Amino acid sequence: MAQEEKIAIVTGAGRGIGRAISLSLARAGYALCLAARSFEELVETRNLSGLPPKRALIVLVDLADPEAPADLFEATLAHFGRVDILVNNAGWAPARTPLVKTPPDDRDRMIAVNLRAPIALAQLAAPHMLRRGNGVIVNVASQAARTHPAGEAIYAAAKVGLVAFTHAAFAELCAQGVKTSVIIPGLTDTALIPPNKRLDRSAMLRPDDVARAIMSVIESPPEACPVEIVLAPSRDPMSAR
Repeated sequence: MAQEEKIAIVTGAGRGIGRAISLSLARAGYALCLAARSFEELVETRNLSGLPPKRALIVLVDLADPEAPADLFEATLAHFGRVDILVNNAGWAPARTPLVKTPPDDRDRMIAVNLRAPIALAQLAAPHMLRRGNGVIVNVASQAARTHPAGEAIYAAAKVGLVAFTHAAFAELCAQGVKTSVIIPGLTDTALIPPNKRLDRSAMLRPDDVARAIMSVIESPPEACPVEIVLAPSRDPMSAR
């Protein structure tokens, strides 16, 4: 590995947006730590990236586990010795469920994966980035943080919290060279959204659309980091049919 090679952690890297950003980073010359729960999906992402195992570390991790962020970060440092980019992409939500019927386990998992783990990983990454005076933390939120849909109260709350966390972290870190940004995509055609006859998937965003927005943050100059990017489909997938 070249001494100056830059390292990116991508959570939820096995498919969808996480795979798209992983492939974009690989094309841009980054070595990768690919994190998710499915080994087979991560291997497919690594194969598609064209990177050898030495430059594309696979870490199996369930971010609902309180110890998972530290385990992931320590594995990355042990293999690469540094972290330059952190993309907190992993997310989880069940099918829309009324608040009063949401099981406690689902409630806790939504908060852990969508909010607690990204905060914990950012806390681990920031000191390393601050010591070098550069680095990028990108959090992937959801339009639920803006639309607050019925049946997604806990998920929306977690994503609102992630947006607020990003803005506050930006205020703390940007002057010291660490860029922090949140991407708020509209409906994106990934496995997280189940089949729905009322939904025109051709009108949805694609994972590559979100990956391009993330790369624009990574490639932006330090003095002009976009703290928040909202991506919306040009047509409403719920009314496009």
